[in-house]
Amino acid sequence: MTQQLSISRHKIAVLIMDYQNRQVGSLAEDVREELLRKANEVLAEARSTGIPVIYVEGVRGERTPEREIHSSVTPKAGEVVVTKSRTGPFSTTEIDEVLKKQGIETLALMGISTSGCVLTTVRWASDIDYKLVVLSDCCADQDDEVQRVLMEKLFPRQATVASSEEFILALGKA
Repeated sequence: MTQQLSISRHKIAVLIMDYQNRQVGSLAEDVREELLRKANEVLAEARSTGIPVIYVEGVRGERTPEREIHSSVTPKAGEVVVTKSRTGPFSTTEIDEVLKKQGIETLALMGISTSGCVLTTVRWASDIDYKLVVLSDCCADQDDEVQRVLMEKLFPRQATVASSEEFILALGKA
């Protein structure tokens, strides 16, 4: 990140997308542990500062244990969970209405996979004028090169790409 990250706590929400057992379990153990640790740091800071956390889960067909949200990032009481049936949440859920009702203008995105739900969300949300922060170390993809290209070349055209640490520091200054 080349510029100072500036955030308004009153107009931002954290979207945690597809942190479900199957997706989390598909990652290498070291990647999985680091991803979950950093995601939990972001979630804890967001919750402690009153920033809404919204979960996006993908369920096609019947619910099974592998489709459940991973136990280490389970939603807290009162947090919104939307269930999508496509790659991104905007086309098949009420997420835009939920965000607008809360006055949300900026989304901090975390997701598995970067080339799936994160990419789709960046493109759609940008098109409907949300400001975006992609938390690079809270996103994962099976293909390291695709992850690199999206974070370094594509996402910066429509979003601020920041680490979880940069995001947490910015929240402390907001």
